[in-house]
Amino acid sequence: MPARAYWKGQIRLALVSIPIEVYPATRSGPSISFHQIHEPSGKRIRYEKVAPGVGPVDRDEIIKGYEVSKGSYVLLDEEEIEAVKIESRKTLELVQFVEADEIDVLYYEKPYFVVPADDLAEEAYIVLREALRASRKVGIGQLAVRGREQLVSIKPCGRGLVMEVLRYADEVHKAQGYFRDIEDARPDEDLLDLATTLIEKKSGPFKPAEFHDRYVDALHRLIDKKVKSKSNKRILEDVEEPATGKSNVIDLMAALRKSVGDGGGSGSPSRKAPAGKAPARKPTGHKAAAKDSDGKAAEPKTAAKSASSRKPAAKKAPAARTRKSA
Repeated sequence: MPARAYWKGQIRLALVSIPIEVYPATRSGPSISFHQIHEPSGKRIRYEKVAPGVGPVDRDEIIKGYEVSKGSYVLLDEEEIEAVKIESRKTLELVQFVEADEIDVLYYEKPYFVVPADDLAEEAYIVLREALRASRKVGIGQLAVRGREQLVSIKPCGRGLVMEVLRYADEVHKAQGYFRDIEDARPDEDLLDLATTLIEKKSGPFKPAEFHDRYVDALHRLIDKKVKSKSNKRILEDVEEPATGKSNVIDLMAALRKSVGDGGGSGSPSRKAPAGKAPARKPTGHKAAAKDSDGKAAEPKTAAKSASSRKPAAKKAPAARTRKSA
């Protein structure tokens, strides 16, 4: 467990107070920071704080200002700003409980682990955890920390509790403004079936460790190559050009249609070649006879036949003559 907690205090539920400690549940992902370099000299570019018409200024002469109109500022020093900060209260009071699915995913911002501060707090902590789990509710409250008040939720997570910082309503855009022009229409049933089949084929448990930031990995490889080459010559990685979204969709749908066809009865026969079209290529033969004797069994054979109809006809013709001669 990290040595320094993000927040220490107590959760209050009516007359019950539970001492807790809050720790970040996430950390920054892998990233690469670049500096700007003056290429001829190899020196790093530095920035000076400059006031127009004055030139470089000392850091001690800089204060904060809020622009009230173009070029007009209200000046505030650190003492004034500190005076209006919310007192960092040490109590998180759960004032409301809601269904977990009532909170839109857009409101969730950052998760934190909540742990009991000591052994004496553990019993009440467990009671709260199990009560939330049994009721399938999420606790809502406001946490004052670092000069501002955060809206948070508390919910069970395994043997512990997780606190998630929520965005306020004025921090979330209304989705209607972005989705208004999207047509509210029912898609083609065949395409919908194919897309649903693809989703089912690719469904599985979420394993976040299997995903990596490939761009950062490629940058690390490039930097390693530059270090080993001991040269500033340009090195271009051999990276395939990503396919456009349109071609991906076309290839994907074609492959999905083929996989549905190979599966026999997994798809609707209406998506394949019409029933009368395949026999037209074979005026006589044992497959056509099988269809006449048993109409129900003919559908999967027709599907299989349409899936294999792309094979050259020259290979099938000799087989028919061999049976006839026998």
